[in-house]
Amino acid sequence: MCFSESVSFATGGVLVTGGAFASWKAWEINKRYFPIALMPAWAGVQQVLEGHVWMGLNDSDPFMVWWGAMGFIFFSWFMWPVWIPYSVYALEPPESNRKKLLLQLALAGALLGLVLFIPHLINPDWIKVSINRHSLSYEDTMFLDYLIPRWLTYAIYLFLIIAPPLASTYLHVRLFGVTLMVIVIVIYLFLIHAYISFFCLLGGIGTIHLIYIILRNKCQRECPIIFA
Repeated sequence: MCFSESVSFATGGVLVTGGAFASWKAWEINKRYFPIALMPAWAGVQQVLEGHVWMGLNDSDPFMVWWGAMGFIFFSWFMWPVWIPYSVYALEPPESNRKKLLLQLALAGALLGLVLFIPHLINPDWIKVSINRHSLSYEDTMFLDYLIPRWLTYAIYLFLIIAPPLASTYLHVRLFGVTLMVIVIVIYLFLIHAYISFFCLLGGIGTIHLIYIILRNKCQRECPIIFA
């Protein structure tokens, strides 16, 4: 998370705890919720990893900065474009004609994630982290920079994480997609100096909406046979 090491660890702890509770409730209510229930916990782990990036910068430990940043971008570039469409896919009713599309988006996310993440393992110098206005800025080279403009990479990435919730059968999952859209707009207008860090922070906070969906069993209204 932005701002400081302690804030990153505290936010990560809250999200992991909330995600663990939501996962337990999902298992009790309906296991279709389980992949979505894990998202706050994954977001919390990502914030803890960013806490280690802060720790490495504060202690002048480049190795800690590197592995913390690699863990952070594993979630940013690989995990989210796969897990978000897969979670929506798992939640969809069996007869939904959207399931095939959502699975295809998950597979596309896996392909994009591998192309974005694996080259950073091979070229560790591609990751450069600095403090910009009390926030962490990840200045990195991407493999796709050699093939397409960076803005197009970002556009594909955002499509793969925002389109699946918007395509959901369920209203509240679609509203989560709207939440992600609002986060992108806010970051573009006000927080562009550390956009990767802020997107993961605000997106993590946005997963609290998913906890609400699970605890209130909001999908029951639209699909009572499955979620009764």
